[in-house]
Amino acid sequence: MTASTILLALRNGRPLALSVFAPSSTRDGLAEIRSFYGHPDGWGSGIATVLMTRTLHRLRADRHSRVHLWTLRDTPQSHRFYTKAGFTESGTVRTHDFGDGRPLPQIEYERPC
Repeated sequence: MTASTILLALRNGRPLALSVFAPSSTRDGLAEIRSFYGHPDGWGSGIATVLMTRTLHRLRADRHSRVHLWTLRDTPQSHRFYTKAGFTESGTVRTHDFGDGRPLPQIEYERPC
């Protein structure tokens, strides 16, 4: 697996959002946001939007032209966030087991960097 970059967004020294990204391990030529999480205390504050902007800027600086990510199918808040950030559904769906033996459906989103 390729090394990942981690960006952490802090407010008053407290971590409120996290982004982990790297070249995609499944789609040649694309980057992949492997994790993007915001703590509920930061929801609505704009910190996740700032972090996504910085993530995309870093991917462009690393010479990536497109990026994809996976999000759980049943999380409308994340769907709204990624759509607002310029991502669109690719039409690809998969199930992913997070280690508890109960695979969950995920939807792929992508966009230019």
